[in-house]
Formats: sequence, structure tokens, C-alpha cells
Amino acid sequence: MRFFVLPVSLLFAVAVHAAPQQQDRSDEMDRILADRGLVGQFQQVRQTVAERTSDLVVTAIGFLGVPYRRGGNTAESGFDCSGFVRAMYNQTVGHMLPRRAEEQAAATEKIDRSQLKPGDLVFFNTMRRTFSHVGIYVGEGKFIHSPRSGAQVRVEDMNGSYWQRRFDGARRVLSGQGDEVKAAAMSNASD
Repeated sequence: MRFFVLPVSLLFAVAVHAAPQQQDRSDEMDRILADRGLVGQFQQVRQTVAERTSDLVVTAIGFLGVPYRRGGNTAESGFDCSGFVRAMYNQTVGHMLPRRAEEQAAATEKIDRSQLKPGDLVFFNTMRRTFSHVGIYVGEGKFIHSPRSGAQVRVEDMNGSYWQRRFDGARRVLSGQGDEVKAAAMSNASD
């Protein structure tokens, strides 16, 4: 019991110590945004990103049942995995991702699986090469994708043994607007 209490106490102390530092940075960012008159803009960008992410997932769900087609880019012709992801981002967010799954992985920000939010991209090794398959995370450990020939766009559980063994990583498509507001605030703060 004594050996258990010490590590738990240390973890608690580290968490308690780290939380104020993170809060201090957040408070400083809020102060900088307020000083520069950017609070309203930043909140609007946050809201816009949240709405677009929500719209993205809802739009993607609307394509359930569309057949897989290698090289497919449209609901009329069918989708392959990267064509589906590309079409959803272009149609909903207005962001044109590269065509192939590995290119999409390279063009997006790497995130930890624990950071996944609806609208993030999830990658899998389904063809004995990294980033050979991509889908859109919808929440609660599930993703939507166009899986393979003979199948249709569907939602699957990432925690299933097949997908767990093949998980290659998660990526986030960055919002240019949000980054511009943050960059402006930080450059103004350093003046």
C-alpha cells in the first residue's frame, strides 16, 4: 500500500503544479487578445470552427451508403477513402485537401489519439504501408469512411481489433483563420 500511495501522491502533485502554469498561459492569451481588441474575433473564429466541424460530420453522415469506387470523388460516381475525405472538407469547410491519403497525412497536423475531436482525420495501414487508408473521426471512438471495393460509406468503431491493429495516427486540418488571429495577437504582444 505504501508503494502505491507515493506514486499517486507524486502524480497528483505534478498535475496540481502543471494546471496553474497552463491557466496562467491561458489568462495571458486572454489578456493579450482583450488588449488588442481581438477577443470578439477570436470567439467568432472558435464558433465558426465548431460549427464547421459539426457541419462536416453531419454532411459526412449524409453520405452513408454511397458505394466505394477506386479513384472516386463524388457521390454520383462513388468514393474511395481519400476522395470521400477530400470531398467532405471541400464541400463543408471549403478546404481542398490533397488527393491521396498519405498526402493528406503530410498536409495536416499530427495529434495524439487522446486529442481526437469530431472532424479530425484518422489513418490506418490497410495495405502494408503507412497512411494507406483515411477516415473522419465522428466521436466516441468511431469514424466514417469509404472502406473498400464492394462496400459503402459507413461508420466503424476504431476500437475493433481490425482497426486497432492498423491505426497509424491522427491528424487535424488546421483552420487558417484561427491561426491568423493567434499570430496577430502574439506579434502585437511582442511589439
